[in-house]
Amino acid sequence: MKATLRTVRLALAEPLRISRSTMAARDAVWLTVEHEGLRGHGEAVTSVYYGLDTATLEGQLYESGRELSRFPDPESALREWSPDTRQADERRSGERPPAVTAAVEAALLDLCGKRAGAPVYRLLRASSADGAGGAPSARTARTIGIVPAPHAAAQARALVAAGFGLLKAKAGTPDPEDDLDRIRAIRAAAPHARLLLDPNGAWTSDQARQLIPHFAELGVEAVEQPVAPGDPEALARLAERSPLPLIADEDAVGHEDVRRLAGRIHGVNVKLAKCGGPRAALRIAELIAGSGTELMLGCLTASTLGLAPAVHLADRARWADLDGHLLLADDPWTGIGGADGVVRASELPGLGVREKRAGEAGGP
Repeated sequence: MKATLRTVRLALAEPLRISRSTMAARDAVWLTVEHEGLRGHGEAVTSVYYGLDTATLEGQLYESGRELSRFPDPESALREWSPDTRQADERRSGERPPAVTAAVEAALLDLCGKRAGAPVYRLLRASSADGAGGAPSARTARTIGIVPAPHAAAQARALVAAGFGLLKAKAGTPDPEDDLDRIRAIRAAAPHARLLLDPNGAWTSDQARQLIPHFAELGVEAVEQPVAPGDPEALARLAERSPLPLIADEDAVGHEDVRRLAGRIHGVNVKLAKCGGPRAALRIAELIAGSGTELMLGCLTASTLGLAPAVHLADRARWADLDGHLLLADDPWTGIGGADGVVRASELPGLGVREKRAGEAGGP
């Protein structure tokens, strides 16, 4: 097998402000794996929070590509790259960032699917004995960043008109009244939309206990990572008496984090770039099944190529937050939809996505 890399800049349609930062663009590194005339693709994106800069991703993916060259075919590489045991998952955890593991697994799944003439979701169902069924689809949340209340209201009205029934508002400003004003404005503009809230760990436990009831009164459905990560016990204690479901994100990185929280938190946000890829996400889904903790599938801001592997798992989740490609000024890939509020896996072989031609109109 042969592996090549390409780095591109992904600009957002407008800067996204959350409680800890504001982002206007990020780099994406694309990995292409080629075997017998077919190509599989995967993507990893930079992240200040996860310590992933462009040079790190390029170096790690280059070394991963060299490692893949020793395998005779992508199927044997995939078996080695995506072990089914948690012990093997843990053994690899110190060797490469999970985002890199996820990008390589995506490229291999894409290539294996093309060789088998099957979409990736069928390969994943076969590997986890989930049986048949149609292509996964889900109504995705659409993120509204920390913006002035009138702008948030205008965004909410436009999104609902486009078909979005689930909105996710960022929170965690120094003045909690600013957050409340924004949510009041969104609720007035979109009275029937489901609404999630994400402070990205900006609150203390005391602040969360005081604020969550106010957001419950405004019809918020669930709150994602209300308190600073690093003390999952505090998050679990907060969940015991919360009037709203709490979803762990930054405190639920991988399998072991989720194992400690299963049954003690209402939901966990699983991002492939955090946990290490689709098969790791499936293991987490199996872990929490029947525990009372439900699955949210999340993402980083990325292109359709980066989002596609999670979309092939979208039917597993109670909450889908798979809008990262919709935040871009120009998504360079197409194939999963989402502009109408619904992301859909393709029936085409592999991930079912394609890179747009130069000059092709933007939008998913």
